[in-house]
Formats: sequence, structure tokens, C-alpha cells
Amino acid sequence: MHSIPLFCVTIVAYLFLCVWGIPAHGAGGKTGPDSSDVLSRIGEETAHIVDAVRPAVVNISTTRTVRVQGGINPFFNDPFFRRFFGDQFGVPRERKTSSLGSGVIVDPKGYILTANHVIQGADEIRVTLSDKREYKGKIIGTDALTDIGVIKIEAENLPTVPWGDSDRLRVGETVFAIGSPYGLSQTVTMGIVSAVGRANVGIADYEDFIQTDAAINPGNSGGALVNARGELVGINSAIFSTSGGYQGIGFAIPSNMARPVMNSLIQKGKVVRGWLGVTVQGLTPDLARQFGMKEERGVLVGDVIEGSPAEKAGIQRGDVILEFGGKKIEDPNQFRNSVSVTEPGKTVDVKILRESRKETVKVTIGDLPSDREKLSKGEQDNLLRGVTVQELTPDLCGRLNIPRKIKGVLVTEVEEESFAAMVLVRGDVIQEINKRKVTSLAEYEQAVSSIKPGADVLLLVFRGGSSLYVTLSNR
Repeated sequence: MHSIPLFCVTIVAYLFLCVWGIPAHGAGGKTGPDSSDVLSRIGEETAHIVDAVRPAVVNISTTRTVRVQGGINPFFNDPFFRRFFGDQFGVPRERKTSSLGSGVIVDPKGYILTANHVIQGADEIRVTLSDKREYKGKIIGTDALTDIGVIKIEAENLPTVPWGDSDRLRVGETVFAIGSPYGLSQTVTMGIVSAVGRANVGIADYEDFIQTDAAINPGNSGGALVNARGELVGINSAIFSTSGGYQGIGFAIPSNMARPVMNSLIQKGKVVRGWLGVTVQGLTPDLARQFGMKEERGVLVGDVIEGSPAEKAGIQRGDVILEFGGKKIEDPNQFRNSVSVTEPGKTVDVKILRESRKETVKVTIGDLPSDREKLSKGEQDNLLRGVTVQELTPDLCGRLNIPRKIKGVLVTEVEEESFAAMVLVRGDVIQEINKRKVTSLAEYEQAVSSIKPGADVLLLVFRGGSSLYVTLSNR
């Protein structure tokens, strides 16, 4: 791909001209030749970036089979009613649904990166290229924990977008969102990076979102977020909206998170995540003072799992982790993401503060145990299968109007065909499982792992401002 000049240099040049007194308008309010040339160059450079990137952004359409549970009306279970109308009202029925999304070609051989929720559960996937050619898409792998999915089409010599370094993004930097909002393929919008490192949004388990005001609407999911060099820095994932449409806040998965997940799905057929084996918490002003710190930077180790890489390296409860792999640690989400994208088997320097002394320990990162990952993304073998949860943080409580006194885990997804689909909904807070309190993701995993296959489950759930008991049963 040809190198793409920085149009932001042109913007700086325009501001330079304005500062040094070159008029933006000639006599009579007409545009002067200097400003006209600058604005023309800005437009040309913008179009050049878009022309280079847009052919690699595709439209994705999917069809799904959805089971609609019968028997919702109590009359359907009445023997007298069934005598005249039969049992067709009491059994699940199936119907076809369709949806639209976007994707980005990242390999000339046909690999396409998109959002997991665009293709999850799809029976059929159709991919339309910028030149109107259509292909059948095959799912290579999906990862609900990061909302990343990979599909492949049987084609060669396809246009691609070069990768960018999302860690270098700065707030205020110009970015472009390209996708198919409302099925309008090859739509381009422009904005700035509004924030980086957004977490606790409630979209995925591993969150490190780029926030942008470039217009993102339904159908943009899975599309490209590119910088002024025409490099892929993010995969558009979601919007914050009270109306269902664009309201100036969109979120994209950083390229530095999406790329290792994609590579793992393609090369290994699953996502392999790094594991340290500690539970951590953020530092409050009071905690920082107690541990002899002048600033609230780093994460406090609350527990170390027996036999974990952290225990083998000598990390202890009460240590404050300041750096991981040479990067300063600011909060638990950033730390968790940094560990997860580290390749298992790699030895990493971890700088800690212990009893007011700084020291560095070497840790050989392990592979996240499959049982822990399955529990968090709803793959357990009982009636809670298909329910995905995440930690309930104070930030989430504030945005979802959940009282601070409520403790539990937040339901982020319920699969449509699961037993829980008729009982639980996204946004529920699970406070108890079989009368056992659940105040963290670790306690949720412990409680769920003790439930036998097919056994009824009693849940205490906070929903709509009040707590209520609900039951899951296969009867």
C-alpha cells in the first residue's frame, strides 16, 4: 500500500498562516487564495486517506435462527385450552432474523476482522466487498470477552488496511470511522479521539476502549477506526445512546488488543490469554497512605492463587504492583488487560512496592486456566450456561443507577437459547446463588462451579430498583 501523507500537517500549516496574520478572507468576504489552497489540500488529503482505506472495509449481513419460547400465556398450559388447540402453543418455535454489520480485511487471503456480536450465532454470513462482489463468510473464531470475531472468505489478493499502534493514540487526534451504518455501505465519518483506556463500560469483560465522537451508528460495528496515516487503530464496537442512534459517544476496541486475539483465533483456534494468578484492587487515598505511597498509582494485591506464576515468583498479598513489563500500571483494568495479552511462557519484569521498598521480580506468565475462562463467559455445564457476567464496579453502579449497597455481578449477556433466557436479562445483578452471597466474580465462579448439571438454581437478582428471587429449572 502506498504511503499516505499526514493531512494533520496541512492543518498545522493552516493554523500557522492564521497566526502570522495571513487573512482567511479577501476583500468583500471572499475567500483568499492562501486559505483556499490550504482548505483544498486538507480536503484532498482526507479523500486520499479514505480512498486508500475504504476498499478494505466490507459489509457483513447475517441470518440467525431464534427460538421463541411458547407457553408464556397461562392459558396455554390449561388442559381445556390444549384440548381444542393442541400443544403447538407450549413448545419453542423458531424464526429467522437478519442483521447488518461491518468488517475489515486484514489479510489478502481473505481473513476479516469484525465484532463478535456481529457474527455470533449466525447460521449464514454474506460479505459484500466495496466493488459489490459477494462471498459466503466462514467463522474462524469468536471471543465474547473482547467482542472480537474473525471470518474468512475464499478470495485472493484482497486490499488490506495497515496496522497502527493504538498505544500511541492521543486525545484530540483525528480519526475516521468507516463501515455500513443502517446498511449504507462505505460510509465515512470523521472526528477525534475523545478518550483512551475506557473501561467498566459494560460491553465486554476485557475493556480498554477508544472513545471517539466520529459518528458510529447501528451497522458500524466491526468496521474500521483509522488514524490520519490511514492505519487501523481500532474496531468499532458500540455506542452510548439513549435513543439507539448516534449521540457523540462511540467505542472502538484498540488494535493492540484486537490483533493478538485475532492471531490466536487464526493460529490456534482459540484465544490463549496470559495468567498471573493474583486478585488486585485499585488504590484509594486511604490505602495509598497506609502503604506509604505519595500517589494513587498501581494496584494492590489482595490474594495470590496457590501454585500460580505469581506465587512462584514470590509476589505476596499486600504488594503494590507499579509496573508490568516496563509499563506503568494505573488501575486494575489496565493491569488485567496487560497480563491477558502477554504470551504464556514469556518472562516479564514486575516492579512492586513492598513495605515501602521497591523491587523487581521476574514472572514467567502462565496460560489462563480454561475452567476460569469458561465460567466467566457462560460455558459452565449447568443451567447458568449461556450467562455472561462481569464485576460490578462503583462506576457501573453510577451509570446504571444501581445503589452502592447492592453487591454482586452484572449480567452482560444471556444467550437466546439458554435456560436462563426466560428468566434473566442483561443488566440484572446476581446477588445470591442458592442462598450463597456473591459479591465478586471470584465468588460467582466458586458458586457456579458447585452447581450440578440439570440441578435447579435459586437466584437473588436486583432488577428495576428492587431485589427478587427467581428460579432456573429445566422442568
